[in-house]
Parts: sequence; C-alpha cells; structure tokens
Amino acid sequence: MRVRVAGRRVSTGSTRFGGAARFVVAILLAAASVLVAATPAQADSIRDREYWLDDYGISDAWAVTEGKGVTIAVIDTGIDGTHPDLDGAVVGGADFSTLGSSDGQTPVGDGDSSHGTMVASLAAGRGRGTSGVIGAAPEASLLAISIGFSESDGPNSDDQIADAVRWAVDNGADVINMSLTRNTLDWPTSWDDAFLYAMQNDVVIVAAAGNRGSGTTQVGAPATMPGVLTVGGVDRSGRASWDASSQGITIGVSAPSEQLVGATPGAGYVLWDGTSGATPIVAGIVALVRAAHPELSAANVIERIISTATPAGVAGADPIYGYGLVDAAAAVSSDVDEVTANPMGDLSEWIRINRRAAAETPTPETLAPTPGATVAPEPEKTDASPLGTLLPTVTELRDVGIPLLLFTVFGSAAILVIAAAARQFRASRRKE
Repeated sequence: MRVRVAGRRVSTGSTRFGGAARFVVAILLAAASVLVAATPAQADSIRDREYWLDDYGISDAWAVTEGKGVTIAVIDTGIDGTHPDLDGAVVGGADFSTLGSSDGQTPVGDGDSSHGTMVASLAAGRGRGTSGVIGAAPEASLLAISIGFSESDGPNSDDQIADAVRWAVDNGADVINMSLTRNTLDWPTSWDDAFLYAMQNDVVIVAAAGNRGSGTTQVGAPATMPGVLTVGGVDRSGRASWDASSQGITIGVSAPSEQLVGATPGAGYVLWDGTSGATPIVAGIVALVRAAHPELSAANVIERIISTATPAGVAGADPIYGYGLVDAAAAVSSDVDEVTANPMGDLSEWIRINRRAAAETPTPETLAPTPGATVAPEPEKTDASPLGTLLPTVTELRDVGIPLLLFTVFGSAAILVIAAAARQFRASRRKE
C-alpha cells in the first residue's frame, strides 16, 4: 500500500520543497497539499493572508478561548519546534519512523518533510501581529509525532500509524490531527484497536479527505473510519475545491484548502493548497471547543462542530461539504443539545459487525461436510473433443435419440396405412 504527501506549493520562504507529490510505500500521508513553485511569501504579509481567521469565526471565538490547556497531537512528518511561530508550542513528541529524532522534531523524509511543520502552524501557530502564522488555537499545546513516508522509511507505515495513535493517547492528546490518507476505503485491523483505543479514551480524531489534484479520487482511510471527523476542502469563496479536496459520504465539515500560508522548517513560510491544511484548521477549532467546554465528551465536541456549521450543498451530510462550512464562533458559543453517541458513527459496532462477518464467512477450502452426509466425488475431468458440440453423447442418444427414432418409425407406418386406406376408398367410389 502506497502513501504519500501530496500538494501544490504556491510560494515558499527560506525552505524549498522537492518537486511534485511523492508516492511512498505502505500507507503514507497522502493528503493534503498540491505543491507548485512560486515566489517567496513576505513575512510581513503572513497574517494578512490568513483570511480564514475572520471568515470562519476563529478570531471571534478567541474572545472566549484560544485553546489553552488542550493538546493536539500531529501525526505527520515531524514538527520543527524551533520555528519562531511554534516556539513553546511543542510539549512532547516521538518518532516511529526510526529515522528522525526521538522527540519528533526532526522532519523525516526528503522533498515533503516540511509537511508536519506546516500542519502544526495552522493548528496552533503562535505568530502574533503580522509577523508570522497564528493557528486556529494559538494557546493549545502540540505533540510532534513523526512517521516515515518513503519505501525505506523504517517499519511498515500501517504499524507506524497504529503505534503513533496509541502513543498520542497515552501522552495526553485531546485531539489527533491526521493530514494523511491511505488512499483506500479500508484499513488494516491494527487500526481497529488503535483508533478504538483513542475513541474509548475520549480523543477526537480529525482526518483529511485528501485531494483529487494529488491523485486521491475518493475519500480514503482514516477518513472513512466511523467516529472520525473528516474534513473536506473549499476555495476562498467557500465553494468545493476541485483540486484540493476529494469527496465522500463520510465528510463531516469543510474548511479552507486553498491559498493557505504555513510555516516551514528553518523559519520559512509557504503558500499551499490541500485538505492537509484544512484539517489542522478544524483540529484547532476542535481544541477551542474542548477548552471552552471541558465537560463535553468527544462525541459532543464533534456534534458542536457539525451542528453549528454553515449549511452548504444538500441538507444533511452532503458528500461534498459534509454538514457545511465550519464556524468556530458558533461551535464555541451556540446552544447545542447533547448527544449520547458519536454523530460520525460507532467504530466498535462497525468492528463487531464487519470483522466478525469476515471471520465467520467460510472459504471454499474450509467448508467441511455435514457429519453423516455422503460427499459425491468430483466427476473425472477429460479432454473435451472439438466434435462434442456436433455429435450427440450416449446419454443424449438414449434419452432423446431412441424415443425420437421409435416415434418416427411408428408415425411413418401410421401415415402409410392411412394413405393406403384413402386410396382404396377413392378406388371403390369410382367403381360405383
């Protein structure tokens, strides 16, 4: 299974990216951005470029909270915690690729290793004024968890992610950001246990829908997993992004995925597109809700996010927009009825039904005869003759040919008798 970091770079600061999206083995981070070259972003214009802070109610939500006391785990390529905009934000970390530093703060891989730092800055960047990136939850803390994204990057990526999710839960994560995709609808059984462990420990998992522009034509795991808050992407006007978002019925909400500015290792900045950028914006808003309502369960936090979203598309869970465009201020401050179940689905129930069904479905090789039953032997296979379609078989001669022959003989005799009688009758009439 290949995984990849995908994206289109619009512009960079001091750090350069590798070229186009890289494919990598086992499960990779695929997701989020579509990268293209351009001119450097000027540091004094960074804050002005963050249009989503006002447009999506984030700056209004800060009047209530900026996310203090909430921890966001970023499972990605690693976070450069020395970046000025992330100074003091990273409170812990780990590496599961075997290639990075043990604290998760050395970006892993080449080409797209800046991905994790960009993601982290949009979730909890601490830039102030116009001098840097400020995330959706600038007072939230970060856990830097690095995993590998190439064929030689350490252990199997499926296992890396399962282990990373468990580590995040055990080390205090309230929210887990996953700007990655497996590019398949299904996922390994190791994820069943890891993700269920997170949900049972009241952790909100936020995942990217992926991008058509980088080859993700449909939403893939973990965005297909029940209970996960999946994020789709829209352009600056709030319309579904054609290149920077995939579609699927599991999308919960949508957020900006185009013209995003983020931090890169070495004090740089980049403009980029993709749902891997939309996802940490939503993860930061989740952190705001958790800080404003610490009494709420993960299910009720998700309910606040989706029920207060600005409607877009068809009513309900639209496959393009989900429940609508995320609204941070409404999610933090609106009156929302509490729920008893995760509105994005029940992973434990899915596992109970689907994994059990798969385990109990016998294959032809495992079918056993019923005790006492007679098993008929397989007919002996013989080479078929090309004449078999032209000449009748012995069975056909016996069951069809012989009765047909008898019917023909007796029928012909009857016709002859009737014909002879008719001739005699006509001859006798002439004599009279």
